[in-house]
Amino acid sequence: MEEQLIQKHCVPCEGGLPPLDHEYVQKYATQVPDWKVSADEKNITREFTFKDFTEVMKFLNAVADIANAEDHHPNVYIYDFNKIRFELTTHAMNGLSENDFILAAKIDAVKA
Repeated sequence: MEEQLIQKHCVPCEGGLPPLDHEYVQKYATQVPDWKVSADEKNITREFTFKDFTEVMKFLNAVADIANAEDHHPNVYIYDFNKIRFELTTHAMNGLSENDFILAAKIDAVKA
């Protein structure tokens, strides 16, 4: 049985490696169905809504701890005082890597 993304850990990425191909992007996307894959398959995004800014910041701090532990960091956008959007991509690959999907699964687990 294949290991689930939530059970994996991010690994350092080397520049010059290709991003995931379409088949792998689609395979991993099924494990994080609330994340949207961009049309060019270079990033994934997800938005969360909370009751207030304090809840947004609590969530962001929890995600920051995970991102630091995994050494893979999302782009973060906070707006309308109660919404936060994460964008994941692997800059060294100029596209998506397994790390992006691992971190997405771990972010989802924080919200659950």
